[in-house]
Amino acid sequence: MAFLNSFGTRDSGLGTRSGPRGPDAILSKGTREMRHPGFVRSKSPRRALCRNLETASRHRVPLPARGFTLLEMLAVIVLLGIVATIVARSISGSVTKADYKAGKLQVAKLGQDIDAYMLDNGSPPKELQGLLAKPGDAPSWNGPYAKAGDLKDPWGHPFGYTMPGQHGQYDIVFYGRDGKPGGEGVDADYGNWQQ
Repeated sequence: MAFLNSFGTRDSGLGTRSGPRGPDAILSKGTREMRHPGFVRSKSPRRALCRNLETASRHRVPLPARGFTLLEMLAVIVLLGIVATIVARSISGSVTKADYKAGKLQVAKLGQDIDAYMLDNGSPPKELQGLLAKPGDAPSWNGPYAKAGDLKDPWGHPFGYTMPGQHGQYDIVFYGRDGKPGGEGVDADYGNWQQ
């Protein structure tokens, strides 16, 4: 247990000096002379202790508050920027791959829409627009078979469509992120015959 000594600092009372320790060391007369500037001798040792503690607490010098330096703040800002860049690159790569997979799924759905058109009309449409509005050569048109957004890939490029196709009755081609024939990775072409 710590007590304030005559100088206003903490004293555990467990020192190596002989003599009274703890509250008795402060209250006893003659064992220690109190040399604080606000020391008042009183007949009552308790009253003297209270007055001396009050003056000691008034004369304490407060410690300056420590904040962050400009260099520390700049270092933190740079580190946060590096982490944000790494996270953004990994997320954008995942989004690009997910968009490519979504484009491949759109090719499959578009193929199903064309198959539904073929069931009603006997042959695939000459153009993909025939899925949205009735063409002149579709006597049993029962559409629309697709939405306007279904005719564009996740990057907003139109799907390639040929009828008759080289690989079947019709060919649907997804050109990838670049929207052009050829390419590798997420720019590679994908056709309905590759399913």
